[in-house]
Amino acid sequence: MMKNHIIFIVISSISILSASANVFTSIDCGSSENHTDRNLIEWIGDNGYVQTGESKVVQNRKYSVYPAMDTLRVFTAGRKNCYSIRAGKGERVILRAGFYYGNYDNRSSPPSFDIQFDGNNWATVDSSSTQFVFYEVTYVTKRDYVSVCVAQTKRDQFPFISSIEIRGLESTMYSRGDQDYPLHMIKRVAYGTNKVIRYRDDPYDRVWAPAVGKHGLIDVASDAPHIRTGILDRPPSAVLQNAMTAVDPSDRIKFRLQFPPVNLNIYLNMYFSEVSLLNATTEKRSFQLLIDDEPVLDSPILPPYGSCLEAYDNNITVFSNFTFALAPMEESTLPPIINAMEIFLIGDLLEDGTESKDVEGLLILQSAFGVLQDWSGDPCLPKPYSWEWIECSSDPTPRVTTLYLSSFDLTGGVPDFGTMDALETIDFHNNSLEGPIPEFLATLPNLKQLNLASNQFSGPVPDSLSKKNGLNLVVTGNPDLCTSGNSCKTFTSSSLTE
Repeated sequence: MMKNHIIFIVISSISILSASANVFTSIDCGSSENHTDRNLIEWIGDNGYVQTGESKVVQNRKYSVYPAMDTLRVFTAGRKNCYSIRAGKGERVILRAGFYYGNYDNRSSPPSFDIQFDGNNWATVDSSSTQFVFYEVTYVTKRDYVSVCVAQTKRDQFPFISSIEIRGLESTMYSRGDQDYPLHMIKRVAYGTNKVIRYRDDPYDRVWAPAVGKHGLIDVASDAPHIRTGILDRPPSAVLQNAMTAVDPSDRIKFRLQFPPVNLNIYLNMYFSEVSLLNATTEKRSFQLLIDDEPVLDSPILPPYGSCLEAYDNNITVFSNFTFALAPMEESTLPPIINAMEIFLIGDLLEDGTESKDVEGLLILQSAFGVLQDWSGDPCLPKPYSWEWIECSSDPTPRVTTLYLSSFDLTGGVPDFGTMDALETIDFHNNSLEGPIPEFLATLPNLKQLNLASNQFSGPVPDSLSKKNGLNLVVTGNPDLCTSGNSCKTFTSSSLTE
């Protein structure tokens, strides 16, 4: 089943663009060393990006794809554990996360768990003892950092991660859809080649895999000395130097894709470049794109020699029996041809993330108290994976409503986190906090519960707090605390309520 398809065709211009995107980060999770791989990609260890977890080395390296797969970081505690990597706000990026179990724990039991990005659900990872598994998403960032989190979903199955890659893209690339929705990569294929194409052949380090299961189709190579690729999605010339074609001019190229039995929305790109200069009087290659056996183009595809034509649809609704094919036109003397294809699943609406004022306040708390720095990623999202010591509202942009920081061994003074104006409950009891009780707490308009018991606060209880309407204030167990500005008697009452 398919509906709402509008296929567009664009042809490369003569302009040559350069890769000018900023971020290009490759993190070797579990490693403390930097190295350069065979693709000349520079990998860095993950110590500067994560505060939790334990580094491990895989036992079975037989199936390791590249050195970054030899190590991993495993997480045995916490709702979620996150990496935070700097990136430009509003930048279009490719984010890739890789997983290779490699029997690192000698249990021969690959775990299953969830991954998340920027507070959004991403995928369920089914790891393997013999295969490297990776997930890729393309989207526009909403913050000045990218977060990648793993979350435990099954008892005794501990999440891990082997690699994280972030690649900046041109703002024009993959921009024909709504930028509030991510594109989850299903397939990216380079036809006619037997090797993976990526950096440096592709300056954006997209991973173009060779086709498998060709079903009687044949590979052909282009004899064009140069292929222009100046179209918005910037396919690298390396994927246009080879192609796949049918044997007979009357044959179709049929694409066999399996989709689950639910409606899905996909984003489709197909790239075409003629492999030889045709004789204009005796040779013609002309074909139509069929979706569910129906032609969808107003005019046929005529692949150009020495440049590229792209056919795309930014929102096709597909079902499990969805089919598409390239079918020759009657006047064509040559069979259809295709050089490369990309298929993405259009994901759910991107989360805006926790309210920035609350994120700012939490960062202030983390800067003041080192024990809190183990938590990263979006504080409230995705539900139910908020940080363990906060509670959040259910608003589209969540607010932090509660701080549960009892018995966290906090020391020193309380910093000003007054930007967190949705707080209703603050629990600091049973720590070693000292100094005066800060007056900014009285300015929090929604505060109803404030527990400062069993600390080392000193000086007077601010009148603005003790007289704040609707506030239950608990300050017992602070022997140096005074009840008023001029009284220094020990305060023993269980609470102050106005």
